[in-house]
Amino acid sequence: MKNRSITVQGTDVAITSRHEQDYISLTDMVKNFDGGSALIEQWLKNKDTVLFLGVWEQINNRGFNSLEFEGIRNEAGRNSFYLSAKKWINATGAIGLYAKAGRYGGTYAHRDIAFEFGSWLSPEFKLYLIKEFQRLKDDEARATSLEWNFQRTLAKVNYRIHTDAIKERLIPPQLTKAQTVTVYASEADLLNVALFGMTAAQWRQANPGQPGNMRDAATLEQLVVLSNLESINAVLIHQGLPASERLAQLNGIAITQMRSLLSATAIKRLGQTPE
Repeated sequence: MKNRSITVQGTDVAITSRHEQDYISLTDMVKNFDGGSALIEQWLKNKDTVLFLGVWEQINNRGFNSLEFEGIRNEAGRNSFYLSAKKWINATGAIGLYAKAGRYGGTYAHRDIAFEFGSWLSPEFKLYLIKEFQRLKDDEARATSLEWNFQRTLAKVNYRIHTDAIKERLIPPQLTKAQTVTVYASEADLLNVALFGMTAAQWRQANPGQPGNMRDAATLEQLVVLSNLESINAVLIHQGLPASERLAQLNGIAITQMRSLLSATAIKRLGQTPE
């Protein structure tokens, strides 16, 4: 997932994803506090912080080096003790903290750890941090729900289209020999017969109450194939093929392309259960 950000008491705080979890920039969190980035190392030097980080890693990280952690825990609290995020990660294989380079660089922490750091900085800042983080997660959840509903709707529509195809309502009929030798009045009707199995006049006669023409009533798939047929027909005309031969070829192409498009439509709905 791409980097996101929230605004906490006027400070823009970056959030990124790692191990499919949200990580919050500690570097951004300290921007408006006296001491800046030095506060992160000051917090890491605290013995209670080391104990908290150790417990978090033991719960969440199978690869955590507990032996190295024991050595760090024993040293924590002494005046000479020093611990940076990089040193902690390299020594213990920790995953709760990590340093990131680039535009959104800095020290990042899993949200559990970032909230703990927020408490150390300021209880007020922590509360606003949690509030804005939750607002972000709620917005993301709503967006995901809308996307799911949209996909669900598409699946229902695709299912109905596929059902129609099974009933052979959308697959062009294979023309009779008599139809293929008939010379139609226009190239437009030649394409109509190749795709729809009838001329524009025949469609109007069969659909007296339908507004518009047969192409207005066409499905998206039919219109895609019709566009392809127009290009192919132009090539066949340049080749000097008579209308009857072009009609037979175009009808075969229309049948093949419609089947392919409707099969692709069926693939889209795999994994969805239509109502």
